[in-house]
Amino acid sequence: MKLGFIGAGNMAYALARGIGERVFATDVVAGKAEALVKAVGGEVLENAAAVADRADAIVLAHKPGQLAEVAAQVDGAEVVVSILGGVPTSKVEEAYPGASVHRFLPNIPVELRQGVLVYAPGSRADGGEQLLELFGRAGRIVRLPKEELVEPAMALMSCAPAFLALAAEALVDAGVLHGLDPDDAATMVIETMAGTAAMLRETGGDTRGLRRRVTSPGGSTARGLAALEQAGTRAAFEDAVTAVVEFTKR
Repeated sequence: MKLGFIGAGNMAYALARGIGERVFATDVVAGKAEALVKAVGGEVLENAAAVADRADAIVLAHKPGQLAEVAAQVDGAEVVVSILGGVPTSKVEEAYPGASVHRFLPNIPVELRQGVLVYAPGSRADGGEQLLELFGRAGRIVRLPKEELVEPAMALMSCAPAFLALAAEALVDAGVLHGLDPDDAATMVIETMAGTAAMLRETGGDTRGLRRRVTSPGGSTARGLAALEQAGTRAAFEDAVTAVVEFTKR
């Protein structure tokens, strides 16, 4: 299945690299489509109409507000994949009547094939097996029971790389404050995050079990956890998720 990307920004670039197939691509910003095609192979085309003519499935990766504008350029698209934030499949189906619409929401780690993609098929979505196989190369696919859950899912997996990067940055800065070399501190935090993720994956996400293994009663970890709780860490993450959900539902 030949994919055609309409829009070649950061997420499109990461997704195309994770899928690892030659693509057709176009973008209104000079150089973006060229960079994407240089990374994975394929061909840069002049506009959305040309991409739709050549591709088996078009991937909408442009700005959400351009949905109607882009759709007006495309004639007869049969398979439409949307990665547009805040745009439900019903809106995409209105813009592309008769098309089989599939909605995916990837995160940036799909570039390394270690990402997460949530999937919500439209009301006219046919099959999708080939799409699921292609997109599944880039990471774990989570099929949502209802599309309304895309917004909280976005906060947990699409926005979360930035949240976790902030947490890593804060830990590194704290280590440097207490005398560690910045590069050493970064190595410690990054590798610890990777190892922690691997252990949680191995145990099926048993976060409480891992905390118990690390935390001795009255010990240093217990004191650190108490400080995090007192500082409102849980509430801060809850506020972050709520902020994302409220913004995307406007």
